[in-house]
Amino acid sequence: MGVGLLDLDGTLTDSKVGITRSVQYALRRAGINVADFETLIPYIGPPLQDSFVTLAGLSQTDAIRAVASYREYFSETGIFENAVYPGIPECLEALQGRGWRLAVATSKPTVFAERILDHFSLRTHFEAVVGAGLDGSRRQKHEVIAAALSELGVATDERCVMVGDREHDVTGAKTAGLRSVGVTWGYGLVQELSEAGADLLVHAVADLPEAMDRVGRRRLT
Repeated sequence: MGVGLLDLDGTLTDSKVGITRSVQYALRRAGINVADFETLIPYIGPPLQDSFVTLAGLSQTDAIRAVASYREYFSETGIFENAVYPGIPECLEALQGRGWRLAVATSKPTVFAERILDHFSLRTHFEAVVGAGLDGSRRQKHEVIAAALSELGVATDERCVMVGDREHDVTGAKTAGLRSVGVTWGYGLVQELSEAGADLLVHAVADLPEAMDRVGRRRLT
């Protein structure tokens, strides 16, 4: 049917606990104490370095230090404070059965994404796993998408679809010339995804294969 690029956090797995605890740890190291984990949900999805600047008000230098602190907690503990959304394994099997080539395109560093997918026995569903670099390179979603398509050996065409739960997944897809499906079981609001211009919104995991088929059949205008 085509090439499907799927986000990781908020799309395949519910990683809220691990990410927010890691952010809390990093902010505490930066002298900012946050007790309410719910206020840290906006950190899930976008590039962390950017979020530490825009959401916490850190300088770029301090944001880089905060990312390093975040990884201290995340790499050992937070990475597995995580769970696969119900129905995701069956959904991935259904997509493969429909002829979709699948890859993960995430703002999370590739090395962490690979560990998570292996831990939850999801890695075999994907031809490629592409994320950000540990050195801060390839932070923006359109850069991740372009790298994923390059690794798969395909050009942007009408059968490439990006699936994600945040606005940067949608805007990244647009910048890269792809259509997008916004999923609402993650951390982005319906309004956020709609205003970003998602081609279609999906509210249940079981409905994702049909949604990707519909969007994949549309021609770019």
